Amino acid sequence: MGAVTCAGILSPARATAAPAAAPGLDDPAKKEIAMKLVSSAENSSLDWKAQYKYIEDIGDGRGYTAGIIGFCSGTGDMLDLVELYADRKPGNVLAKYLPALRRVDGTDSHDGLDPDFPGDWRKAARDAAFQQAQNDERDRVYFNPAVRQGKTDGLRALGQFAYYDAIVMHGDGGDATSFSSIRRRALRQAKPPAQGGNETTYLNAFLDARVWAMKQEEAHSDTSRVDTAQRVFLRQGNLDLNPPLDWKVYGDSYHIG
Repeated sequence: MGAVTCAGILSPARATAAPAAAPGLDDPAKKEIAMKLVSSAENSSLDWKAQYKYIEDIGDGRGYTAGIIGFCSGTGDMLDLVELYADRKPGNVLAKYLPALRRVDGTDSHDGLDPDFPGDWRKAARDAAFQQAQNDERDRVYFNPAVRQGKTDGLRALGQFAYYDAIVMHGDGGDATSFSSIRRRALRQAKPPAQGGNETTYLNAFLDARVWAMKQEEAHSDTSRVDTAQRVFLRQGNLDLNPPLDWKVYGDSYHIG
């Protein structure tokens, strides 16, 4: 009763709500920007929805890389995706590859996948159920954890995106170049806003740690997705990732108006 009474006697001036926080990366418009930014780096295109059908072995030791976020046959996330698709649509064109995907998990082998798996992946990509499965696994494994940790650390949309892009590339395992290890490396240099630190200072430390992690692996040694993209937005003070956005990846220029 006391709490209700106290709320009722606040003066109008004191009852004025605080300004609304800027949208996080999970805001639909911001999420669309995030998808385009990642696609520019992963697929050299802003048309991220065209990547449902993408599949190739890029020679990075992870087997086939495919789909909107680069699910890999050698790292388990492709297996999880195809299992989800099979649960939702038994007997689909990819279900027969589940035994092979289980065997090659943790390797770069194509055993049991060649020669027809890439073509069948592209067939499956025309199915709305498979597209939705890709969306859902992207969010469960990568997007939602990154945004959640970013908000916990007090970061706005740019920082949440920096986390997302890192977890997309490096995953979140226990190795020294995983997302959590990159974050711990950054925390040794600066505090995030939730711990009383300066957001720009912390993000610079995080991007420094990210660049270090990328340079540990030849396949990731081109750091332009940080240097000429995320670092550009940070230097501009665009912590809310508001358009217009102009950036480069691997020398190619991109724009979101």
